[in-house]
Amino acid sequence: MRVNLSVVYVGLIFLAVSFFMPQDAGAIPAFSRQTGMACSSCHFQHFPALNAFGRSFKAGGYTMTGGQSMIEGDFLSLPSVLNASLVTKIRFQKRNGGTDAGEAGELNKGSLQFPDEAALLLGGRVGEHAGFLLEAAIKEGEPLFTSFKLPFVFALGGGGTNISVVPFTTDGLGAAYGLELLNTGSLRHQRFLEHRTETSAQQYIGTATEATGLTFAAVNSLWFANYTLWANEHPAETGNSISSGPYLHYARLAFTPTFAGWDLGFGGQVWGGVEKNLEDGVVTRKKAEAWAIDAQAQGGVGALPVGVYLTYGKAPSSSDDPNIFNETGTGDKSAWTVAAEVGVIAQKLTVAAVYRDGNSGAAGDDTDDATTLGVVYTPIQNLQVQLDHTWYTGDGGPTPDEGNNLTTLMLFAAF
Repeated sequence: MRVNLSVVYVGLIFLAVSFFMPQDAGAIPAFSRQTGMACSSCHFQHFPALNAFGRSFKAGGYTMTGGQSMIEGDFLSLPSVLNASLVTKIRFQKRNGGTDAGEAGELNKGSLQFPDEAALLLGGRVGEHAGFLLEAAIKEGEPLFTSFKLPFVFALGGGGTNISVVPFTTDGLGAAYGLELLNTGSLRHQRFLEHRTETSAQQYIGTATEATGLTFAAVNSLWFANYTLWANEHPAETGNSISSGPYLHYARLAFTPTFAGWDLGFGGQVWGGVEKNLEDGVVTRKKAEAWAIDAQAQGGVGALPVGVYLTYGKAPSSSDDPNIFNETGTGDKSAWTVAAEVGVIAQKLTVAAVYRDGNSGAAGDDTDDATTLGVVYTPIQNLQVQLDHTWYTGDGGPTPDEGNNLTTLMLFAAF
């Protein structure tokens, strides 16, 4: 217990001292280096949540430049350096249960994850119409070629619409990795709090899976849409060769208008299809069946920045073919969430509250609700200290012995 408390005290001391740190960033990640723009140009309140400009940069395939000298020639246009970032998450997590067995026991004792995540991110412009993003994990036991995408983007006429084709692979971000622009957790890492399954219906029903596929997308400042053919596989698990077909399907449509100074977003997602995989001469079948709707509003109330996020998602129970989003449930797995984040000190300190109404799909007790409070402090634009606390309620959630409260203290940085 003494060790656990000492870790918490160190975190609190760091948080207190950080209020006196200067605001200017000492190190700027890869895309800031390429564009010559501050991190806050693309992010709403704090990273990784995107604002309208950040959505435009991402939808443009990471090709925008401005901060670096360029190498230009016939059929050649790329920065003079390869831009890179180091991204790390260091976490301390603790539950309040009594058991000391298994994963629940580790969290009840207190788990220092140093790191929880660590990766090199390489990315940026490949040419006038192409960019790339590579996540290379440097944590032991994780694949080096963790996630990768290579978007090809072209303007469609003069109406401000781009079309893109994006080959991609990811070990755990799901089919939405091809292209996603909202901050609702519709894509695993694009959210405002660390407790992902407690704050996003899409994450609760399990859409963050291995995925390798091809996305076809169209993006406008007022909407975006995409269709993806994908396999529920990652090259690191299959010897770099994937034998799958027919492929699974994923579709996304969302609208992103502006109204009365508020940046709005709302839309839906659908996963479907059955794939056959051949591994070591054995054919297995997988089914993807789920849908979700979500909405966000990012703006201000008086002088305070405010973000509001709503999600609903459902993954039907498995039948003859197991549903990869709900393999063991005898009933439908579903959830809805409502969340708000307020910038108490603009671009520096936010507080957030989220409620999740969940249904695990289990036989019998299946109510799995959660209430989460979070504080995010950003002493410099590319580093944040976050404290989340979740209370779990409902007969289908964690028992008191397993721990029905979860606290996470996290240091999240990108250099």
